Amino acid sequence: MSIEFQSVSKKFGSTQALDQVNLTLEEGHIYGLLGNNGAGKTTLLSILTDRLRPNSGQVLVDGERVKNNDEALGKLFLVGEQNFFPDDMRVKKAFRVADSFYPDFDLDRAMELAKEFGLPLKKKITSLSTGYASIFRLVLGLSVNTPYILFDEPVLGLDAQHRDLFYRLLIEKYSQDPCTILISTHLIAEVEHIVDHTIILREGKILRDAPTEDLMADTYALSGPAGMVDQYAEGKNILSSHTLGGLKTVSIQGTPDTDLPLGLEVSPMSLQDYFISLQEACERKEMA
Repeated sequence: MSIEFQSVSKKFGSTQALDQVNLTLEEGHIYGLLGNNGAGKTTLLSILTDRLRPNSGQVLVDGERVKNNDEALGKLFLVGEQNFFPDDMRVKKAFRVADSFYPDFDLDRAMELAKEFGLPLKKKITSLSTGYASIFRLVLGLSVNTPYILFDEPVLGLDAQHRDLFYRLLIEKYSQDPCTILISTHLIAEVEHIVDHTIILREGKILRDAPTEDLMADTYALSGPAGMVDQYAEGKNILSSHTLGGLKTVSIQGTPDTDLPLGLEVSPMSLQDYFISLQEACERKEMA
């Protein structure tokens, strides 16, 4: 079981939103989809769910094209900003509609989660606040039980307590019933301990596609007196560099030497720091 993007490209006028994207999402992983605004994340998800058509290439779900394919699309559930229920529908009714449409939807679980989040069941969906509208969609995603669940900026408008609750419930769901989960988000620090595989998009192209652990094992931060840092880092793959007074910190792709000179300090990088450093490295190359 897998999702495959095969040479997928999409243009909007003169803007190349996706450029020859080849990507495979295998079962049993939690993927993080990262990228700056305009990188192509939402376009990628929209093409996957057949809400947009690519200019070239195709997307397969378990070997079947998604284009006009209800069987393949029925294996996907996208949690995004859009509401596809009638404007006057109430939350409880929407759960019942989802229960009738998705064969594995767990209505009892949806009701439990609504109570846990404090989601008002009798309210009309369109009268929910931004935060509770997000919670409504998250409850659907956590209850639908499709093989592939896609989250596009899932915690929009949520306070810290509700964000933490969502992440805990997501891990609980995954541990009890492993499926394939894709989280597209700007809140990298909040998901870096959840996603086991990271995909980084930039200007419609894939920059990185690897297990998160592998990305982190192959990068490090080096800090110390500027002159010593420059001498040590010469010839190495520097992603980013920052100087404060006489001290300097560089982010380096690779593994540190075992005989590190006295006065220099090595520290691991977070996924967020790695992402920022990678973007800075790309910007330098583009300006060169």
